[in-house]
Amino acid sequence: MYTVITFVAFTAFVAFYSWYRLRKEKLNSQDGYFLGGRSLTGVVIAGSMLLTNISTEHLIGMNGSSYKNGFIIIAWEVTSALALVAAAIYFIPRYLKMGLTTIPQYLEKRFDNTTRTLVALFLMISFIVTLIPIVLYTGAINIESIFNISEVLNVSKEEGLWITVVSIGVLGSVYAIFGGLKAVAISDTINGYGLLIGGLLIPLLALISIGDGNPLEGLSKVYRHSPEKFNVIGAKDSVLPFSVLFTGLIINQLYFWSMNQTIIQRAFGAKNLVEAQKGLLFTGVLKILVPIIIILPGVIGYYYFGDALYDNQDMIYPELIKKVLPIGLVGVFAAIILGAVLSTFNSVLNSAATIFSIDIYKRHLDENISDKKLVRVGKLTSTILAVFGILAAPMVANAPDGLYQLLQQLNGIFFIPIASIMLAGFFLKKVSAMGAKASLFVGLAFYILTTFVFKVDIHFVHLWGIEFLLNLAVMFAVSYYYPADSEFQQEDLHIVDMKAWKHTKLMSILLCFVTVLIYVLLGKN
Repeated sequence: MYTVITFVAFTAFVAFYSWYRLRKEKLNSQDGYFLGGRSLTGVVIAGSMLLTNISTEHLIGMNGSSYKNGFIIIAWEVTSALALVAAAIYFIPRYLKMGLTTIPQYLEKRFDNTTRTLVALFLMISFIVTLIPIVLYTGAINIESIFNISEVLNVSKEEGLWITVVSIGVLGSVYAIFGGLKAVAISDTINGYGLLIGGLLIPLLALISIGDGNPLEGLSKVYRHSPEKFNVIGAKDSVLPFSVLFTGLIINQLYFWSMNQTIIQRAFGAKNLVEAQKGLLFTGVLKILVPIIIILPGVIGYYYFGDALYDNQDMIYPELIKKVLPIGLVGVFAAIILGAVLSTFNSVLNSAATIFSIDIYKRHLDENISDKKLVRVGKLTSTILAVFGILAAPMVANAPDGLYQLLQQLNGIFFIPIASIMLAGFFLKKVSAMGAKASLFVGLAFYILTTFVFKVDIHFVHLWGIEFLLNLAVMFAVSYYYPADSEFQQEDLHIVDMKAWKHTKLMSILLCFVTVLIYVLLGKN
């Protein structure tokens, strides 16, 4: 009962605080609803980016994977810092100069309207079939496990998960539909830093218990129990070989942190370039710390449970929470986990609504639509997508390599083709709109065929790298026969102050150094 009370109290506090901060905001304009009025600060951007990224697919999926595979999966996290450096130094200044609300807007400026529309549709599909269902399902696993909802309601575990999925989906929709980006960002900031504190508490309490009061002794015991789990260099046949860092992984990271609407939309809403760069680089710092929350607990779980959950790895984190957290804190942490689920869920809804409203509806159905009506279209889009996501959520159960690995495999369907044309747009002036469109479809077909149809015996992240090179070759070949009509010239709309943050270079160098240092200190192969 105490767990339920603390859970409800913390969730209510976040909701009340978000409402209080938003009560005087004008949310019926395009910038107000979709970009938080271009008023977001670095701290809010970093908190919101972290929580949009870190949800239960990380807490459950990555801890489940580290329980099984060890620290080799750290590459998904720490290499993010390198991509965030690129985003802060190169990409965000260009986006803010152009006054973008969505990534597809850039593609129209660089290529043509059809490219913009195709990518907008790709993104909408990716949100519905990958991220929303997995986030909802992993959130339901955690909440069901902590509160034993199926037992309380006297229903089957499957029915309990369904009820939880629907409840989370409805609650998350309320934030995204009625509050827009600023409501999402404010609630994310509280839950994001709550997740950081609560997430650090789980391994700390476990290590204190294992080390009889001394967390360092506890860490030493966990290490001595299974030293191989602490190695960050993945073997060729492992779930994440070290070599993928130099092929498809960096392309994926550049896309995710520099070109992914769900993430970069927070930086689009910055009040100026200084705050945008602060937000991106602060996020880089947090991503270096995050493995303590989403990888170390899985390895600690192996110390506690051995191979007992080997065939059910996605249950390791909920079991660890129940084992180490005092009963009074379980409810608060469950509320923070719910906040992490809601954050990613409502962020995706908000981004999808932004893309549909601006890149599809306004562009093709009603060019003269008023801001007020455009916001209504965004809200309706969020509602429809939420329903689709709730219905699709149970379909992702029982992924053979864990839910996080499934998410990454599915993301590759859309991420790499879009990353290819985005990077070509920025760095290869001779690539034409026809070349970009051709590579979108060639890349899409190549990845689906090699990953889901013919099952080629190459790691899917290596396939990302091969696909990227194939996409470039297609773009060059098609652009040779169908050259661009004119050279792209970037314009500066002077919407926000473009003075750079004075510590950008120093922070960037430090983040790159720490990333390399992690591999030097923890690499054993």
